[in-house]
Amino acid sequence: MIIGDHPYRLDSKGRLTLPSKFRPYLGETVIATRGLDRCIWVFPKARWEKVVAKLDALPMGDREARRVRRWIIGSAHELEPDKAGRILIPPVLRDYAGIRQEVIVAGLHGYLEIWDREAWQEEMEKAAESEFVRGSWQGNF
Repeated sequence: MIIGDHPYRLDSKGRLTLPSKFRPYLGETVIATRGLDRCIWVFPKARWEKVVAKLDALPMGDREARRVRRWIIGSAHELEPDKAGRILIPPVLRDYAGIRQEVIVAGLHGYLEIWDREAWQEEMEKAAESEFVRGSWQGNF
């Protein structure tokens, strides 16, 4: 499974070594794109196809739907991990997420999020204070 948060460092070329335990689930090609909350989303290709199908189902005549498609699909990059399991995070995505060198790779079951380490810490602090995290979601099990 793709779960858990893992600290990593980008190398001097902006490459990230994907966690070895995630690689079998990610496959030979991944799609990286702008995520919400100033992070980078990384999808296995099969999961990406499902995301795109949902976005394609949004009405073309709706301005907000077009904006969502532009935001997610328009910023997407197809990446192939090298033999060492590294992917080159495109500079435009690194800039968007404020990623310098220290990152957190968070496995969220069907996809990854890549965060600047400090931004991740801030997000986790906000989550810990959230009413939803503190209990209201529990009724969903």
